[in-house]
Amino acid sequence: MAHIYLSGESDEIILGNFIGDYVKGNKYLNYPDEVAFGIRLHRSIDQFTDQHPEVRKCIDLVKPGYGRYAGIITDVFFDHFLAANWSDYSSHTLRQMAKHAHAVFLSNFRLLPFRVKQFLPFLIQHKRLESYAKRENLHQVLEIMSRRTSLPPKTEWAMQVLHEEYDQFESLFRSFFAEVIAYVETDFAVQISKPDVKV
Repeated sequence: MAHIYLSGESDEIILGNFIGDYVKGNKYLNYPDEVAFGIRLHRSIDQFTDQHPEVRKCIDLVKPGYGRYAGIITDVFFDHFLAANWSDYSSHTLRQMAKHAHAVFLSNFRLLPFRVKQFLPFLIQHKRLESYAKRENLHQVLEIMSRRTSLPPKTEWAMQVLHEEYDQFESLFRSFFAEVIAYVETDFAVQISKPDVKV
């Protein structure tokens, strides 16, 4: 979710940023230039995020239940806060963004890594990007992740922590996200279509 938003208006950068986790090492060189740029942007965003103090505070809240997987849970929570407050950050609606992203992925299906090709139909059919906007949908997201990955099956605990610390998580997210937006716009010249109101 956040990586798509932070790609701005370029379809190629959106594609590269979306598949960034699945393109290892220098294999980004096998992609068209703008897609490769998106992959490298994804890596830079991840590095910026991992080192950010507000993100570390969120990870510390989740670490007692998830250990080294706490960053993954924080990513899911942050995607929720972005989706839930989408109109604060984008001049497009959440639905418009999701439909456009789906179109980009489908029209470039041949370029997608195998694992992305596997989960893309599910993502589209279940409107996964839009579903992050509702807090209750995160339960299903985490359940699916715990079944299909090595993520510990502690969904109930994660949802309880989110409920108890919701305002703190949101405050930390907003502080961090304002900085990561400035980072990609300044350091990578990405043009993000934001609303007129100040975030």
